[in-house]
Amino acid sequence: MAGKLILDEVRKSYGDFAAVRGVSFAVAGGECVVLLGPSGCGKTTTLRMVAGFLRPDGGRILIDGKPVASTVSSLPPHQRGVALVFQSYAVWPHRTVFENVAYGLKLRRVPKREIETRVNEMLAVVQLSGLGSRYPGELSGGQQQRVSLARSLVISPSILLLDEPLSNLDATLREEMRFELKAIQRRLGITMLYVTHDQSEAMVIADRIVVMNHGLIEQIGPPEDIYIRSATPFVAGFVGLTNFLRGRLAGPCTGVGAAVEVEGMGRVEVAPAGGASGRPAAGAEVTLNIRPEDIQLLHGREGEAPNTLPGVVRDRSFLGSFLDYRIQVGGAMLRAQAPKDAPYEIGAAVFVRLDPDKIRYFTAGNGQGGEAAPLNPPQA
Repeated sequence: MAGKLILDEVRKSYGDFAAVRGVSFAVAGGECVVLLGPSGCGKTTTLRMVAGFLRPDGGRILIDGKPVASTVSSLPPHQRGVALVFQSYAVWPHRTVFENVAYGLKLRRVPKREIETRVNEMLAVVQLSGLGSRYPGELSGGQQQRVSLARSLVISPSILLLDEPLSNLDATLREEMRFELKAIQRRLGITMLYVTHDQSEAMVIADRIVVMNHGLIEQIGPPEDIYIRSATPFVAGFVGLTNFLRGRLAGPCTGVGAAVEVEGMGRVEVAPAGGASGRPAAGAEVTLNIRPEDIQLLHGREGEAPNTLPGVVRDRSFLGSFLDYRIQVGGAMLRAQAPKDAPYEIGAAVFVRLDPDKIRYFTAGNGQGGEAAPLNPPQA
């Protein structure tokens, strides 16, 4: 049965350093939730408290409605019904693949015939059928990680915990394993709590993402919400590439949108739905956020389309399916992505169009634990 997990105001400190500062979220049965954030944000500490390796200083953790950790009591890891896949493969080199996977079942005194059946079934799930007699040293990195995954899954845990399990794989294999992990999770219907700092990995694997920073949760939501409707400047800047522009509201924010005077660039119109927090008054400081793929490059003005501004190509890079540009627009440097079949040369004059419907704005102080978002200063 897929387990349910609840964290309620969980906190953890090391001396004067608060690693986790009151984190609350729930993971439904059969759901995959990814903890995403930079190094030191508290995601691994949170995972280790769920696993039972650390005891929280405050709050509580429940699995299937049963308290497993609080300031008063804490169940040991083996009594929580969870299994952990480590960043390192952590497979025993002197044991065969079969013996590695069977180890947890032997500790639980499962009958020999049942062990053989369950191990072979799990090897088939992770695409290692026929390799049970091999030793880890005879396997690739991806195969060793599958052994580690099979060893955790074969004991039928209520919740599977994964701590950056793909970080030791090369880029191509890591991308393949993302889809394999998601397929296995869906096939088995298991509940997963997954830790990573890789945004692409989180986008592929997660049903929902919990973005953390400085021990706090910045935003919780499905991948498309995290990317398209970022709640704070930190989320917008951490998940994918983006442009930030600082300015002031030229008039009140109304149901028909807002106009922002951007430093060194001029007036930019924002659609009514662009606000990430409330409706600030005229003159309020705001930070605009627009993704590179939402900036259109033009040879000239096209009618009276709003937010069409002159610029100069300062740099470009070929990135396979598209070209990545740095465009100077007044006193700001914008990053834009455009099709590779109609390139603009470095030094060329262009017009950029910022789609009002694709611009988000954040008011000063918006966000929980995030630092101020970086701006795009002009470059020589």
